[in-house]
Amino acid sequence: MGVKKKKHKMPEQNPKGRIQNFREVALGYDKRTAVEEAKRCLHCVNKPCVEGCPVGIDIPAFVKLVSQGDFDSAIRKIREKSNLPAVCGRVCPYERQCEEVCTLGKTGEPLGIGHLERFVSDHEMKKVFKKKKPPEQTGKKIAVVGSGPAGLTCAGDLAKMGHKVTVFEALHEGGGVLTYGIPEFRLPKEIVRSEINYIKSLGVRMEYDMVIGKIITVEELKRDYDAVFIGTGAGLPYWLKVPGENLNNIYSSNEFLTRVNLMKAYRFPEYDTPVRVGKRVVTIGAGNVSVDCARTALRLGARESIIAYRRTEKEAPARIEEIQHAKEEGVKFRFLTQPVSFTGNKEGEVRKMECIRMKLGEPDETGRRRPIPIKGSNFTMNVDTVIIAIGERPNPLLAKATKDLKTAERGIIEVDENQITSIPGVFAGGDITTGAATVILAMGAGKKAAEAIDKYVRKG
Repeated sequence: MGVKKKKHKMPEQNPKGRIQNFREVALGYDKRTAVEEAKRCLHCVNKPCVEGCPVGIDIPAFVKLVSQGDFDSAIRKIREKSNLPAVCGRVCPYERQCEEVCTLGKTGEPLGIGHLERFVSDHEMKKVFKKKKPPEQTGKKIAVVGSGPAGLTCAGDLAKMGHKVTVFEALHEGGGVLTYGIPEFRLPKEIVRSEINYIKSLGVRMEYDMVIGKIITVEELKRDYDAVFIGTGAGLPYWLKVPGENLNNIYSSNEFLTRVNLMKAYRFPEYDTPVRVGKRVVTIGAGNVSVDCARTALRLGARESIIAYRRTEKEAPARIEEIQHAKEEGVKFRFLTQPVSFTGNKEGEVRKMECIRMKLGEPDETGRRRPIPIKGSNFTMNVDTVIIAIGERPNPLLAKATKDLKTAERGIIEVDENQITSIPGVFAGGDITTGAATVILAMGAGKKAAEAIDKYVRKG
């Protein structure tokens, strides 16, 4: 019998029901489905999927173990390279990485690598993490600034190498963008907390409410630690810079999602964090963050949730799966649409959004076709709430407070191919060095930095 051409479908909540709750949309494979999906793997000699994985997981090896029903060994194989498999199995853009180069994709659908990673990590979640037997200690101390995907990955790898690691987090809860930026229905916070507990089981210490650059400087950390890793992400929003953008009920995506996710506004008044969502909500942008905002607005009671984007769906940076989920839930898309101004009522609340229609020209530096305004095509939309989700850049606080730390355009920290900054003993990785990118790419930078830090401190 030939190999099944289509991957086994991921069970999901019904769209009409799920917009009434914040429970996870995807429900996960059961054991039988996971084994059957794993058996589709061709076990290619050249392992293209491994090349497509930013953290280098031995995908055929873990998949083979799943096909044999040995789920414990499968998750151990993944954890040889990844410290956050339950996160990656949910939010990693595997369709553009490991699955994109899967040989099965040449004649049918690629192997459901992401679904299988999620399955075995969820299998592990049902067990209690035992404190790992520590490796031989080096006596070296490393400070990791930021507990997002780059920081957690770097910290976990360094702890496995025998170093004593302390993570400094500015917020009262760990996880960085995994906690404040990604909604509960896509990445449950209990999953993030479980992954952090795994990192702590390796011996990593977490320090919360620590704003590095304000409470403690990088220079002070350097005096107490043998090396410092900066992984503070990109949490400062971009704005449209158009008239009326300061009206009430116009949010940045950062504020909107932080209120909902970290501060539990979706459970108001149980949690004392309000967020105002009117009947008609428009989100500007078409990345994953924008789609998260639009889908969240529906769950908070919006009757109509619209995404306005200046290019077409083909150029939208959001994952195909997330756009599909949004459409299923009733989110409407207005492509080739660019806001040019906002007007409000006498109370200062936004009520109208003037837009201009766009057409596409030649590709720009991103490789996507450049949006061009169509003269005289302006029109107005009624709005109650607007969310600006057009990207984020690094917060300049740490960089400005750190003498001799070189930064480039948009405030990103300059690093070389080994994540080394302009200051000896200081390394950086993730969105702070690239601008807003994906969780898995930040993890890859954290791994690379850990290897470079290990070499640096062992030479010292």
